[in-house]
Amino acid sequence: MTEGAQRPLRADARRNREKILAVAARVFATEGLGAHLERIAKEAGVGSATLYRNFPTRESLVEAVYRNEVAQLCDAAPTLLAAKPPLDALRAWARLFLDYVTTKYGMIDALRAIAATGSNPYGHSREMIRAALSTLMEACVAAGTIRTDISPTDIGVALEGIAYTSASPEHRKQAERLLDLTLDGLTTRP
Repeated sequence: MTEGAQRPLRADARRNREKILAVAARVFATEGLGAHLERIAKEAGVGSATLYRNFPTRESLVEAVYRNEVAQLCDAAPTLLAAKPPLDALRAWARLFLDYVTTKYGMIDALRAIAATGSNPYGHSREMIRAALSTLMEACVAAGTIRTDISPTDIGVALEGIAYTSASPEHRKQAERLLDLTLDGLTTRP
């Protein structure tokens, strides 16, 4: 193994890490950064030592949760396209985007603080999300279900606007109505 290379995690260690990330995403989305890390460890079914071995600081946990949420969102696009008609896949993915922003909303102050230290928690997330959205929209265009004069950038901005103005948990129903209205405006008319 080369110097600096990380060994792959054992299956149980990988499962523990995934459980921690899933619980942390949910807890940060509902409670923000004031959530106790020991509570996250307990709900994930691991000890505090396991949590801190994987994520030595709150910031490292926040950054890992954010990167994991982006990866799951982007990985969902081809899975949804394989299981649903393109327009239904786009709608389902847009709702996942709302979930992603709701989680990010609970961590935004920490993400900004991490970015202020010179680290870039966002990395290539914007490009990854735009690529996933492009894949979905291209499939919809090929199926003739959405207009061809709207770009993924336009839809991305619309989704961000909906999410940032009304994707907090108490405004979720409004966000979904706005999302449906926006996606309905994309569809082709017979």
